[in-house]
Amino acid sequence: PVNKMRLFPPTSESLHLPACRHRDRSPSPMRGYLIPSPLPTRRNRTCSATARASEGPVFTGMCKYFSRSKGHGFITPSDGGADIFVHISDIEGEYVPVEGDEVSYKVCCIPPKLEKIQAVEVTITHLKPGTKHETWSGRTVDS
Repeated sequence: PVNKMRLFPPTSESLHLPACRHRDRSPSPMRGYLIPSPLPTRRNRTCSATARASEGPVFTGMCKYFSRSKGHGFITPSDGGADIFVHISDIEGEYVPVEGDEVSYKVCCIPPKLEKIQAVEVTITHLKPGTKHETWSGRTVDS
């Protein structure tokens, strides 16, 4: 048997979303930072951009924030200046960075305007003493 239900065009009332309740949120450590969109990753970087970054100078800094679950964070350069975005795909080595780790890195321009930079080839040079560090495989070690 064929269902003979009649479909009516939607009305402006049927298209309204339900009212949302305002949620109080705890302050995010990322508040105030602009995350590049789309996220520039090692996978979608051009070969020429990768080559330019590899040939560039090495900088040092400190991990300001890194979220493994979000897949990105920020590095504060040793020479001052604005914090630099880092994507999880650009972290080298065995450990997930934590706030206070000393790092070395190179930089690459972020498309499409190439006005901002991101950290690439990021290596932890000194684990922050007194903190727990997790390996990418999930093992935890004290530093």
